[in-house]
Amino acid sequence: MRLPVIKHIVEFIEQNDEDYINETMETLENLIDAPGIKDEELDVIGELLSNFSGALEVYKEIQNGVPKREALNGFMKRVTGSIN
Repeated sequence: MRLPVIKHIVEFIEQNDEDYINETMETLENLIDAPGIKDEELDVIGELLSNFSGALEVYKEIQNGVPKREALNGFMKRVTGSIN
């Protein structure tokens, strides 16, 4: 997951609608099952899905009143904490 990408997606959601992200995720999840998808492509799709999912989580925190910067930093701390 990359914080700048997640931040950019959150800004997109704020300007548009989270439905775009949900539909994009559904499309990518469907694409995983396409014949001929290579491992490298699956890795990229997986990374995109992770970033979209993270952005949705951050956006929901913002909607619950958490300041954007705090929501982003808190999310990344949870992610890095779960990896270690």
